[in-house]
Amino acid sequence: MADEALIVIDVQNDFCPGGALAVADGDRVVPVVNGLIRRFEHVVLTQDWHPAGHSSFASSHPGKAPFQAVTMPYGEQTLWPDHCVQGTKGADFHPGLEWTSAELVIRKGFRQAIDSYSAFFENDHETPTGLGGYLRERGVSKVTLAGLATDFCVAYSALDARRLGFEASVVLEGSRAIDLGGSLAAMTAMMKDAGVALV
Repeated sequence: MADEALIVIDVQNDFCPGGALAVADGDRVVPVVNGLIRRFEHVVLTQDWHPAGHSSFASSHPGKAPFQAVTMPYGEQTLWPDHCVQGTKGADFHPGLEWTSAELVIRKGFRQAIDSYSAFFENDHETPTGLGGYLRERGVSKVTLAGLATDFCVAYSALDARRLGFEASVVLEGSRAIDLGGSLAAMTAMMKDAGVALV
């Protein structure tokens, strides 16, 4: 499995029950993800890492509410409750996550003016995180993804993995969705069309 990597997406307190942007049953992914971590030689984690007052927060747009959309220079942006603010408990990994064997943590969403769903690119789909190059230099050609949330950060990461030429699969049992306005069905279809294996 030296040519395979596990990418664990945003298993953080704010995306779990009681968090600022809780995904239903988000904490249920933890034992599944821990089992995957034990099986993979290469493990990468992503961590949503927003500065206070980030442009994707509804609180930064007077008169706007969470889950409304606005147009940003890079396209349409869903507005979120303040979440995963740098250095806060909400931004920490879930305490049950066995993350210590990870060889890399990719922090995303740390640029004030742009959000980042994908582990590979900011939401302009052009600014790279460096993960693609890192995996290639390590000889990785296949990635398995799990985490939060299926229809946003997991899906965008899987689609970008395919766009960069990696084989990609998503472990559905180790992922949970927000499902905002049919987003789960839409992103599931996009992943299938792009050749992402849903397992």
